[in-house]
Amino acid sequence: MADGPLIVQSDKSLLLEVDHPRAAAARRAIAPFAELERAPEHIHTYRLTSLGLWNARAAGHDAEQVVDTLIEFSRYPVPHALLIDVAEVMARYGRLQLTTHPTHGLLLTATDKAVLTEVLRSKRTSGLVGERIDELSVVVHPSQRGHLKQVLVKLGWPAEDLAGYVDGEAHPIALTPLTTPRSAGEEPSEWAPRPYQSQAVEGFWHGGSGVVVLPCGAGKTIVGAGAMARSGTTTLILVTNTVSARQWRDELVRRTTLTEDEIGEYSGAKKEIKPVTIATYQVLTTKRKGVYTHLELLDARDWGLVLYDEVHLLPAPIFRMTADLQARRRLGLTATLVREDGKEDEVFSLIGPKRFDAPWKDIEAQGYIAPADCVEVRLTLPESERMTYATAEPEDKYRLAASVPGKNRVVEALVAQHPDDQVLVIGQYVDQLEELAAHLGAPLITGSTTVRERQKLFAAFRDREISRLVVSKVANFSVDLPEASVAIQVSGAFGSRQEEAQRLGRIMRPKQDGRTAHFYAVVARDTVDQDFAAHRQRFLAEQGYAYRIMDAEDLPAV
Repeated sequence: MADGPLIVQSDKSLLLEVDHPRAAAARRAIAPFAELERAPEHIHTYRLTSLGLWNARAAGHDAEQVVDTLIEFSRYPVPHALLIDVAEVMARYGRLQLTTHPTHGLLLTATDKAVLTEVLRSKRTSGLVGERIDELSVVVHPSQRGHLKQVLVKLGWPAEDLAGYVDGEAHPIALTPLTTPRSAGEEPSEWAPRPYQSQAVEGFWHGGSGVVVLPCGAGKTIVGAGAMARSGTTTLILVTNTVSARQWRDELVRRTTLTEDEIGEYSGAKKEIKPVTIATYQVLTTKRKGVYTHLELLDARDWGLVLYDEVHLLPAPIFRMTADLQARRRLGLTATLVREDGKEDEVFSLIGPKRFDAPWKDIEAQGYIAPADCVEVRLTLPESERMTYATAEPEDKYRLAASVPGKNRVVEALVAQHPDDQVLVIGQYVDQLEELAAHLGAPLITGSTTVRERQKLFAAFRDREISRLVVSKVANFSVDLPEASVAIQVSGAFGSRQEEAQRLGRIMRPKQDGRTAHFYAVVARDTVDQDFAAHRQRFLAEQGYAYRIMDAEDLPAV
């Protein structure tokens, strides 16, 4: 048996020896089908799950490839029972299919009579299916297409959706070889999608609907624009906030044949419906008297494509709405499929399986995102603050630890180490950020900052008129700040892994001089702040980023 970096165990856990010469190759090979669970210094623990294996199957990987990968990198013989289990779990995907029949309409068909009988006998499927056509097929009402797929995933028999899509209203869109200038003095420049962006579009289009996973800063908007060009139809784009909506609009005008007149914004501020409409999740989930008042947007036009930005953040009501959009092509874009609420199976069944996934380190190696140095700076609390923390109620402990006054001094020292860099200071608590902004003499952006003011400050930061910016969680997502090269995180949403990935992503845009980005997480030692930090770092560890630990005492005094 070769001295491989991987130990494959019968409980479906995979142990990866990080310092092994072939560890990086093994990590890349198992990434399509294994999920990282723990990532301390020397041994990373991955797990094989049904959802991970089904995603791999939908993306075109077969059981033979998975088995070969496990055998190739394993240090010891792989348990035979596990190999059989992998093959059997992957074989469950596609045994049931949703298809369209010329006379009966939407059908659930099976390649195996017993499987169809089993799922039809479940109470969960009652009311979702109609009459049995024959022993291998049953009628499904089109309105139940999404709900049925959700139920089938939970029953362990995920259906492959081959029922096709409505064409939608045609609307020509093409990528342009030259960018459209943003201002009077700017010259058009040549551009083309990067190879992985084109592969992502093809992977999505071939699969019909699904999710594309790319690192922050790797150009997910270009993938969205490429999918729109491939579709050539009216498109509904759902985004996290108004700033993001306007960045999408600017990028589409810049790189496609679309004009501003063809793009509508549907947000708190405006309610425009155009051939391409960009709406915020917030406005779609707004309720008045218990009713979602803006649902008519989903039927306002015969959309040929529905695009979900930051799909890992989809609020629960959007899932319910998406269940009714199964006849339309759906593309989800995200840097991570990790959801802190565990609803990854909802994304799988309602948006679609993962169609393309590029490891961060691969994109970095190609020079499309900046290399990053991640440092956890640990601060020891003075005795008085230790006592305050020790006697606090459990629900107050994180906030106390995350916003200790000593962090101000640490942030000042870190900022002083980067006098020539564009620095973002990111946190969760507004009062803490107000104090930091005053300390640093830097502008502050929070949820209460107007969209116009946010855009003005982001533009000033991009143009290097200001070099320090303090931001709350409003800047976690979809904010394009290409020149930011240092991020200092002082507090976050508890142990959120996807938030950590998004915040690192703010500084991952490649730098013109090729320099490394720096990400600092400032944490209070021996508190829940430190525990949450360890959890937050798991996703980035999966992508190959190791955190260095630094003691705050080792920083030069300011």
